[in-house]
Amino acid sequence: MKAVKNAICAAALALTCACAIGCGNGDSQSSDPKALNSNFMWFDCEANYQRLSSPDSIRHYLVKCKEAGFDNVVVDVKSIMGEVLYDSRIAPYMGEWDGWYRRQDYDMLSYFITYGHELGMGVYASLNIFAGGHNWVGRGIIYKEHPEWQSIVYDKGELKPISEVKSTYNGMMNPADPQVQQYQLDVLAEFARKYKDVDGIIFDRVRYDDITSDFSPLSKELFEKYSGITVENYPDDILYWEKNASGEPEWKEGRHFRKWVEWRASVIRDFVGKAHALLKSISPDLVIGDYTGAWYPTYYQLGVNWASRDYDPSEEYGWATPEYRNTAYAELLDIYMTGLYYTLVTKEEVDRASGVTGPRTEAAMDSSIDYCYSVEGGAELARRITCGAVPVIGSLYVEQYNGDWDRFGRAVRQVLKDTEGVMIFDIVHIISHGLWDELSEAMRSEENQ
Repeated sequence: MKAVKNAICAAALALTCACAIGCGNGDSQSSDPKALNSNFMWFDCEANYQRLSSPDSIRHYLVKCKEAGFDNVVVDVKSIMGEVLYDSRIAPYMGEWDGWYRRQDYDMLSYFITYGHELGMGVYASLNIFAGGHNWVGRGIIYKEHPEWQSIVYDKGELKPISEVKSTYNGMMNPADPQVQQYQLDVLAEFARKYKDVDGIIFDRVRYDDITSDFSPLSKELFEKYSGITVENYPDDILYWEKNASGEPEWKEGRHFRKWVEWRASVIRDFVGKAHALLKSISPDLVIGDYTGAWYPTYYQLGVNWASRDYDPSEEYGWATPEYRNTAYAELLDIYMTGLYYTLVTKEEVDRASGVTGPRTEAAMDSSIDYCYSVEGGAELARRITCGAVPVIGSLYVEQYNGDWDRFGRAVRQVLKDTEGVMIFDIVHIISHGLWDELSEAMRSEENQ
């Protein structure tokens, strides 16, 4: 329903940045943000594979989302394996998962678009970009079609293909590889032309796996061309390993580390720029969004700078060069979903914490006791460094609150208070834990404030 995108989001305009640190007054390409009703429910493709294999089931859960207070859904259509859930001439079809099969002519997303628009809901598609394999099941395009595209990881002092690193389930490709980039752009273009009625595309995993990738010969060549530096001892002049006091290996910064961090972020920024231009040329009204983690102080390890170009991280963080700010891409987005994956809800709870609270298992998280590791503090940081360039949607991972659903409700209310909307990841957890009433109550409480 294209009308979903036609009204100005009043909350987005009200929450323009009054940055205390590092934000200027430069013009923003998103100064007139897309008209967006602001609450999103995410449908993961693997967790919901069987559930979404029936049009009646799709309609049922869209109605449930609407009744719970959600104006939009995000439907995962390109998995971490690089397989897609629609008929593509480019990417392999995900015709089976966990013993459940689909015919290739089953057009799941078309049912979402038809039924969602009938309900007045926005329907967005999520595509995993630089993920190409599921390492725990040994499946994906880096295992079959294109093993040469996988990242080379510098793991505890040893260079190896990421498919051999089973500690991570993400079989990531090398984002700097021109062939990888062109393939992903071709997939995006094909999708945008196929689904002209989809309201938007949300990028997921537009990043490196972590700080240990990619250390291929190609990356060395491209870095040297970008920086003008000849790396004599590769990769140790970038990053090296040594044992800590406990005898465990840990990575350390090499002499060219900061410039390498800048280059990797420029790779991601340039790709987002190419994707933005391509998609807008095909469908000018298409909403373009991105979904990342909110822990900006360490997210540089994934090669991502989701801040505004008006924000200068070198004034706050030692890992950032003065030129790092040029790798920012918030202005290239119509919407930004930030993953507030924290069990601590408020900054006051951080003050009371005696140590790390909740899991810190997502890529690039550390063990800091910092306000940014709370829902309130993380939202505040995201709004500050995006400088009003793009509406910020606070995103919650439901399973982190398992056994403490009152805290989950408080987190939802905090997000609705502090950002332009909430995204819930993922509907499978709402269903499996029977949380519709708790979620609806938290969503509706905002109306009464």
